[in-house]
Amino acid sequence: MMHPTAAPLTLTLIFDGSCDFCTRTVRWVQALDWQGRITALPFQSAAARQAAGLTLAQCESAAWAITPDGRRYPGAAAVNQALAVATGLPLPLWLYAVPGIHQLQDAVYAWVVRHRHRLPGDRPYCEQHPQRCGARV
Repeated sequence: MMHPTAAPLTLTLIFDGSCDFCTRTVRWVQALDWQGRITALPFQSAAARQAAGLTLAQCESAAWAITPDGRRYPGAAAVNQALAVATGLPLPLWLYAVPGIHQLQDAVYAWVVRHRHRLPGDRPYCEQHPQRCGARV
């Protein structure tokens, strides 16, 4: 797996818009992103998945960070990319590149994915914005 240590200037973050915890996490990342460099899109939008070149199965298993040059990062790597872009600091990428740290973060991410519907969060994005999730209003 590639571990870049320089963050791109902008990023698209594909997330689970039906997940309370995911919605809260995206809201938190957007609060850190005071320069508006991250575009967060729910994977429930087929157009977002197609634009990113991702399948529904890929999106159901992990969040994805897509760089302007088309590189795709799943899971914990996506979270680190998003934090680096949001803050403008490469520290999350440097830490993720440390041997052992990315394995630990990947394991924690996998646990969160399995339990995300039990974790506290906000009203799901797709309930708030059904038209952006492909639902008929």
